[in-house]
Amino acid sequence: MSTTEKQPHTTMHLGAARGGWFDQLKVTLARRTEGRGLALLSVVIVAAAILEPVVFTSYQVTLGRVALIGLVALGLTAVILMGELDLSVASTLAVSGVVMASIPDLWLGILAALATGLIIGAINAFFVVVVGINSFIATLGMLFALRGLAFVLSDEEPVRLTNIDAGIAFGAPLLGPLTPRVLLFILAFVALQIFLSRVRAGREFYAVGGNRQAAVDAGIPVRRRILTGFLISGFVASLAGIINTLERTAADPTAGSTVLLASFAAAIIGGVVLNGGRGSVLGTLIGAFSLGILQIALTLSGVQVDIQDIFIGVILLLAVITDPTNLRAALAGVRSSLRSREKAQTPV
Repeated sequence: MSTTEKQPHTTMHLGAARGGWFDQLKVTLARRTEGRGLALLSVVIVAAAILEPVVFTSYQVTLGRVALIGLVALGLTAVILMGELDLSVASTLAVSGVVMASIPDLWLGILAALATGLIIGAINAFFVVVVGINSFIATLGMLFALRGLAFVLSDEEPVRLTNIDAGIAFGAPLLGPLTPRVLLFILAFVALQIFLSRVRAGREFYAVGGNRQAAVDAGIPVRRRILTGFLISGFVASLAGIINTLERTAADPTAGSTVLLASFAAAIIGGVVLNGGRGSVLGTLIGAFSLGILQIALTLSGVQVDIQDIFIGVILLLAVITDPTNLRAALAGVRSSLRSREKAQTPV
């Protein structure tokens, strides 16, 4: 066969290869859910750079806020991926901090706080999996119960750490602007990313959220996976409570009151779908950076916390509305309505 005869065949193969790579790229991008988070992060960075550029020089403050929001959001991500909710994370943060500060020995207090988070996660899972209560209702009840418990344990006052020097040392940077809070957040992010992407039990979270009945039919222990998700959420929320208490050298029973909305919004903005089955830890990280930078910029601009919550609420609403699944459902509803009107107007 001559060279001229081989050339069209080779060109066709190259075109097919290019088309294959392009098609694969389109499929990959379609599966990713971080688009809204990246868009918001870009807007926030540009706005902050113009209005409050000090945000990008106050590394410790900005990264500390991102880490606090991000830690709680990571735990929420594990639960939401399975189509469940955990509204008790803010109160878990508060009560864990109070438990820790109430124990004179620092390390024993830390262990007790982490155990508190695991116990709360197990109780939430019990109500959802065994009793059969909707996770929204179950964790909403836990939110109020734990908030009351935090006030009772603290006598409605902040509880000072016995070892204040340890708290002061904890807030000192270790590597450049990186404080222990930020480093622990990075470790939690890496651990959860590996668990959800490399470990079989973690990958099954997506199957449970995507189609629970199919997951049951496939032999996946759905109840055990839901328990694991709530344990992760409770553990991470208690870790956030420990970090917050150490940096403030005191446990406040009202701590975390502004964290729930921001953390929930970070996960949703980052592309974690409320119905479960889709989302990523990377998306949650992007959402946490977006809201953390936004909150610091608004605070430096003198905007009150209540007004900041309005901003976050509007952004969360926009994120839910612009979810591709919701948009497709809305478009399908509009098309169906138009077709019904056309049929009704068509003369018989």
